[in-house]
Amino acid sequence: MSTARDVQTDTAELIARRYGAPLEGAPAEGTPVVDLQLRHRSVRRYLPGEVSDAQLELLIAAAQSGSQSSNLQVWSVVAVRDQDRKDRISTAIGGRRYVEECEVFLVWVVDFHRATQVVERTGTAVETNAYLENTLVGFVDSGISAQNALLAAESLGLGGVFVGSVRNNPLAVAEELGLPEYAFPAFGLAIGHPDPAEEADTKPRLPQRAVLHHEQYDDAAWESGAEEYEERLREYYARYGKPDYSWARTLGGRVGPAEGLHGRQQMREWLSSKGLLSG
Repeated sequence: MSTARDVQTDTAELIARRYGAPLEGAPAEGTPVVDLQLRHRSVRRYLPGEVSDAQLELLIAAAQSGSQSSNLQVWSVVAVRDQDRKDRISTAIGGRRYVEECEVFLVWVVDFHRATQVVERTGTAVETNAYLENTLVGFVDSGISAQNALLAAESLGLGGVFVGSVRNNPLAVAEELGLPEYAFPAFGLAIGHPDPAEEADTKPRLPQRAVLHHEQYDDAAWESGAEEYEERLREYYARYGKPDYSWARTLGGRVGPAEGLHGRQQMREWLSSKGLLSG
């Protein structure tokens, strides 16, 4: 997903866009892959246009090329193209226009069902599905693979957005997708052809000094970085008609009261109902 101008933009300028300011030192020489990563933005508005089965298979091949813990491969993807099903999923998770309008909605599934079937056929008792470690592995590996898929999609001129709100109502999504025991919907990825009229650009990230620690964690590093980021992000959103945006306020809505989890405080119970976490 790039314009003719983007293709000619050098790595240093792309980094400056990403942070809202240049790095303090000269950046290392970039590569086409790194430059594509630096151009990333979430796409929530789409133009009509096919995402072919061949393209979908290419995205999944890229996803499966990501690193996997112990080669367990404990994730699956359900590709949803049917409009009625996309609409029902959108309604179940609170109404997401980009789920309804994307060409294909990919739901990443933490999938220990397949592994369980393989192991049980060897005559070995399955005892670890309810342990937190396995659940974490399933989510971590799903995230690794899905990011590969999105990067591959962007390299094809497509765009997408991750949809964590699948976890607002995961049991309804699981039922819609026919997920068996030991399979849980982790998140979605809407894919389609970006609408260039969408009012969005490269969103700034925290300065590196707030996230990059050398040798040991620096508990004071975040403060000046967070203050700078508050201003950078306010400037970004002001360009799109939201002059009063506050990152700290956004954090407060999610990290503060439990209501900010939008029902996800029930996650342990939801996971347990699918056999993936207990106690």
